[in-house]
Amino acid sequence: MALDWIGFGYAALVVVGGFIGYVKAGSVTSLVAGLLFGLLAAAGAYLASKNPKNVWLSLGTSGALTAVMGMRFLSSWKFMPAGLMTLASGLMLARILTGMLKRPHSS
Repeated sequence: MALDWIGFGYAALVVVGGFIGYVKAGSVTSLVAGLLFGLLAAAGAYLASKNPKNVWLSLGTSGALTAVMGMRFLSSWKFMPAGLMTLASGLMLARILTGMLKRPHSS
């Protein structure tokens, strides 16, 4: 089975975003959240690489980040970092959902 490179790239983006938040603003919360959600996204990408039907961790992680960062974006209207993470997480969420819809259903 092929590796989910897009999923691992998304996980790396989340981790890097947490580090940038820590370095620029001294936000320990950004660092911890970036590491936690990045680890969850990487684990989800690994699980999806092993079994393409096992997307639930990736779905939950990208869905949670879409909701949380989307609310932050709507309250601040600043693209960086909330808008970027909303966009990236929303695209990841859409990718997972379209993959689930395209997969043949078994009874």
